Amino acid sequence: MRPRVNAHTIFNWVRAFYQDLARWAADEPARWGPWVAPCPVHDSDTDHSKNRARRKAAMDQRTRTLLHALPALVKAVERQLKDAQTCLATGRETSAGALFSTPAGETLLRRAGVSSRVYADDPATGRRRDLTVEEERAFWAWAIVEVLRHTGMRIEEALELTHHSFVAYQLPTTGEIVPMLQVAPSKLDQERLLLVSPELGEVLTAIIHRVRRGQQAMPLVAAYDTLERLWSAPMPFLFQRRCGPEDRAIPRNYIYTCLNDALAASGLTRPANEQLRYTPHDFRRIFVTDALRSGLPPHIAARICGHRTVDTTLGYVAIYPEDVINHHRSFIARRRTLRPSEEYREPTAQEWQDFLAHFELRKVALGVCARDFGTPCVHEHACIRCPVLRPDPEQRPRLEEIHANLLDRLQEAKEQGWLGEVAAIEASLAAAEQKLAAMRDLAARHTTVHLGMPDFRTTAGRLTNDPAGVNAHPISRTGGEAATAIGE
Repeated sequence: MRPRVNAHTIFNWVRAFYQDLARWAADEPARWGPWVAPCPVHDSDTDHSKNRARRKAAMDQRTRTLLHALPALVKAVERQLKDAQTCLATGRETSAGALFSTPAGETLLRRAGVSSRVYADDPATGRRRDLTVEEERAFWAWAIVEVLRHTGMRIEEALELTHHSFVAYQLPTTGEIVPMLQVAPSKLDQERLLLVSPELGEVLTAIIHRVRRGQQAMPLVAAYDTLERLWSAPMPFLFQRRCGPEDRAIPRNYIYTCLNDALAASGLTRPANEQLRYTPHDFRRIFVTDALRSGLPPHIAARICGHRTVDTTLGYVAIYPEDVINHHRSFIARRRTLRPSEEYREPTAQEWQDFLAHFELRKVALGVCARDFGTPCVHEHACIRCPVLRPDPEQRPRLEEIHANLLDRLQEAKEQGWLGEVAAIEASLAAAEQKLAAMRDLAARHTTVHLGMPDFRTTAGRLTNDPAGVNAHPISRTGGEAATAIGE
């Protein structure tokens, strides 16, 4: 059973309702006073800190999983696009009613028709396939994956890219012309410029070439913003496609459809054998995580992503644990360079034998000596007084014998007036009593307690207040009385 996601929201509603009743009762006691009651939801129940921490951990784990599978997804969408383009080209060259093979090894039958679309039937399943739609969805799935993973933009920012978004920037040092991509303000009303890498340039060129369809200018279309609920002016949007007789801007739900179809065809699964699911915002988290892992400063990543504060950018980051381990190991390596190299040499055979012999000499009569390697015995092998002795409960009779001997020696020292010997024996006697108490404690921890077998013979009878026993049930009597009662 999955935990309820919005439980804290319901707690807030209930607590707000009780607080509203209390405030209304202060204004109108006669009307709302009878309904005032202590709120069952405490202030600690509405604390979202633990919920936010769990949500952050779940998002980080999701980002790590999707980042690991991103190269496979990129290869899958590229392969699907090539296969769809090859299948569409083969279908167009095939005459109506003829069979042709797809790159996936399928055999399709070309349907007859005068439509600009290419239809084919699958003889194995009898399903009709629109090869034009399949190629179109494969292209836009590849395009959106490449654009989002190279830029880290929000989905609404990517869909608002136009042909006018390209800006030529001249470097002041070398005079080189660098292509830049201007991102229109979306969430925080802040414009920003992104550097167009060669890989991103190839993707944008392919999009422009497809949208133009051999024309000199890109079609002007109006896009509807589902968040602002406004229509934009006709603009040469990059993400647009042909729908019947007109060109339309690509909506957000079409992007989700293309991504889901590409993921279903890729066969990528989670460790639990569940199908992977990418959302457009996942690519933004992956972009930030990969950028910071590669050494990009957080404040630069914040400017690229359009965040006002660095804390927002760090909330997107899901650094792998091995990155922390590698940085820690490199830190240790740098510290080792500052220490003498003799401390990190390989031990000799004699040193290794001495190290092993140390553990063999740790076994003593009363237990195990736990002193460190290379340290002498400060008590000169007087193990009773040693605080690092780990007593063995099986050696308890031996220690009791030593304790009795110490008592006899203490009595003798007192009779002879050996005060120095009395002080030494009393110290040993106190240490022996402490070791005996430790042995008893260890023995008590491992002692098996016999609980016995339950006996219901004295409690199974039915209790009665009848002193004569006239109305007593036969089961409440002894065996002989029960037999007599049955005979009667």
